[in-house]
Amino acid sequence: MHKLLSASLLAAGLGLAGLTQAATAPLLNVSYDVMRDFYKDYNAAFQKHWQAEHNEAVNVQMSFGGSSKQARSVIDGLPADVITMNMATDINALADNGKLVPDDWVTRLPNHSAPFTSATVFIVRKGNPKALKDWPDLLKDGVQVIVPNPKTSGNGRYTYLSAWGYVLKNGGDENKAKAFVGKLFKQVPVLDTGGRGATTTFMTNQIGDVLVTFENEAEMIAREFGRDKFEVIYPSVSAEAEPPVAVVDKVVDKKGSRALAEDYLKYLWSPEGQDIAAQNYLRPRDPAVLAKYQDRFPKVDFLSVEKTFGDWRTVQKTHFADGGVFDQIYTQQ
Repeated sequence: MHKLLSASLLAAGLGLAGLTQAATAPLLNVSYDVMRDFYKDYNAAFQKHWQAEHNEAVNVQMSFGGSSKQARSVIDGLPADVITMNMATDINALADNGKLVPDDWVTRLPNHSAPFTSATVFIVRKGNPKALKDWPDLLKDGVQVIVPNPKTSGNGRYTYLSAWGYVLKNGGDENKAKAFVGKLFKQVPVLDTGGRGATTTFMTNQIGDVLVTFENEAEMIAREFGRDKFEVIYPSVSAEAEPPVAVVDKVVDKKGSRALAEDYLKYLWSPEGQDIAAQNYLRPRDPAVLAKYQDRFPKVDFLSVEKTFGDWRTVQKTHFADGGVFDQIYTQQ
């Protein structure tokens, strides 16, 4: 009888341990639209890594949307353990609004906390019927450009900065750049809030002659819609996208999930994390992994945003804050 009772208690204890493990609070990663496929692959790899290292299952939950809208959701209380955005302005917003992350968050991980990079590309209809090769072609009469709103989407901001940088790189001044970008956005018939919405407008709704997006989104479009529906054009100038990541300190300290959240982000720099990035057409930081996949990453004349426009806080305030340059050129339409 004593042995039976002990066995029952042991079984109950094991069952309770299982319930405790299953009830471990999930890790929430708040990210941006065009990273769905990457994090689907990465999360599965990380879960195996964590299980092997800690003998503990972990549930990773995701939230996607336009990057600035996502940052605003975290500021407004969405309990993100980590935030993975496509430009520093959106994580700076967490430091500036409620001190959810420290001001020096960008120094806590390698490469300014950006585990990979990306280029801006043009997605055109098969055969490129309007012969769109570079930024000035997008300003031709009758060309409709699909790009998300720079106020809510990092994708849109990189498009804006790449076009502005093209003018500066070709001898134009700030006034010429402003006029050029203003004309570009006059060609935009639908201003979606995020990159995935812009892809739907272009591919599903068949609106527009060119979709301006990140090169990794081109691969996602190929997987979803087929490679015979479009072509990818690399313009002569692209602002280098450096999508940064950060632990949200106020959330992890409250939940007690800091160790898990930090490991989740650090694993992005692991050989496996870098390989998954390359498989999803994100340019890995690891030179060996980049060399392995060099056939899918054409050489690009990258423009450094901070060297061209100043630090990200200045960029945000000058161009994308309420009343900034984008508002000035867009409300003139």
